[in-house]
Amino acid sequence: MDHDAAERFAEEWIAAWNAHDLDRILVPYAEDVVFASPHVVDILGEPTGEVHGKRALRDYWAKGLRDFSPRLHFTLQDVKTSRDTVVITYRNERGQSVSECLAFRGDEVCAGFAAYGRVPGT
Repeated sequence: MDHDAAERFAEEWIAAWNAHDLDRILVPYAEDVVFASPHVVDILGEPTGEVHGKRALRDYWAKGLRDFSPRLHFTLQDVKTSRDTVVITYRNERGQSVSECLAFRGDEVCAGFAAYGRVPGT
């Protein structure tokens, strides 16, 4: 993915999250997506920290949106690219730095993981 396309993707991705629009957020994700985050353990009680499939990802993010809305807000900080990967770095509503690494298969996100920095002041 070229950098201009990655930046456009990241801007739309951030806008979808900030609109709290789950259907819009899920558009680019493949049916067989695998996603990992430390919050999967907290929100779903899944000890592997992974969700498998778009339906499971929807359930995970629906619960997250319910828990954090309406204060959830992301501010884009940086976008990095590789051949088939985009890394989006942003600050969340708590000022925490977060990086999401999203691997693409064609036009769809087939795998991703989120990595979190410290919450400021903790």
